[in-house]
Amino acid sequence: MKDESNKYDPPSKILTLLRITYHASRLTHYVQRLTFLLILFFTLLLPASSPPRLLELGPQQTVITANPKMGVHTRLTDEVEPWKIKRTLEMVREMGAPWMVEYFPWAYHEPFPGFFDWSHSDLVIDHANRQGLTVIARLGLTPEWARPADSASSFLAPAHYDDFGDFAQAFVERYGGRVAAIIIWNEPNLALEWGFQPLDPAGYTELLAAAYPRAKAANPQVLVLGGALAPTLAPPGDAQAMNDLIYLERMLDAGAGEVMDGLAVHAYGWVFPADDPPDPQVINFRRTELVHQLLVERGYADLPIYITEGGWNDHPRWTRAVKPAQRIENTLRAYELVKSWPWAKMMAVWAFRYPWPARTYLDYFTLVTPEFDPKPIYLEVQRYSRAVARSQ
Repeated sequence: MKDESNKYDPPSKILTLLRITYHASRLTHYVQRLTFLLILFFTLLLPASSPPRLLELGPQQTVITANPKMGVHTRLTDEVEPWKIKRTLEMVREMGAPWMVEYFPWAYHEPFPGFFDWSHSDLVIDHANRQGLTVIARLGLTPEWARPADSASSFLAPAHYDDFGDFAQAFVERYGGRVAAIIIWNEPNLALEWGFQPLDPAGYTELLAAAYPRAKAANPQVLVLGGALAPTLAPPGDAQAMNDLIYLERMLDAGAGEVMDGLAVHAYGWVFPADDPPDPQVINFRRTELVHQLLVERGYADLPIYITEGGWNDHPRWTRAVKPAQRIENTLRAYELVKSWPWAKMMAVWAFRYPWPARTYLDYFTLVTPEFDPKPIYLEVQRYSRAVARSQ
């Protein structure tokens, strides 16, 4: 007979491995539970002798500037570190810009119907106020509960216009006199910003009409700004964009002039100097004058304009950019132009700083790097503000 004592027995070895694995998993489970209990003990049971300190607001500041219409779009929406928010707004003040525009997405602040999270907006607005800045709040971006599944975050159906109006009211109720104005939506004359629905100036006016009375009920002093139209020369029937002058005219036909206290305008110069004359067939900075002229012709001469985005780009290879020195010259001249326009209340350059690099041409719109290094344009704007202030 053959000796079978050393015969390979897979079932018995597999069983042994299973037993080892089982006991090892049980040991891991106990270790995990012990770790959890230790963390819980040190978190909850030890005396909280030195709780984490909130970032102090610091003393009340005042913006020193010779041009009270200077502003910037701060782009703090996704900045999560409080010290970076504070430092950004300190640098805005130190540059001499008393105005700031900031985006407060509806989806971030009302993630569920009637449930509001104001933690981030409190942080931004508290620090902005302490730095002496006047805040214009841009409201938009639809939460998932208010739009169809798989739709764009800019999609808002008429059935939810009242929900957005309720959010605008809640926002104004919370911030009272700490926010000077709110902007209703952003660039609705672009399909990208209108949820890829058919472009609809009358529909946008309905949204404006839903938000206006609610915001005014919360605070009659808050300014409600409509428009925020993208400057574009899109031809009639274009599915992606509508000419901003045509869009505005149709807004006014639908009654928009009665449900806004001012018009938000975007004014980009692209490759043209700030002094380049206005022309309906050209996108340049002084296209804003054509917007004002249209308001005058339609009987709204007293409706003020707020330039809530604008400026130039100095990317070395982008076809719509200028050289850095030209960008500085154009920006300073644009601030001077707005200062001379009685119907324009402020101009906010896009954009002060991004929380992290975009690594595209967009980085060349900023005045300050993500690491808070001031670019030459920041220093020149600061010098302009201070020099003019000293001369007065």
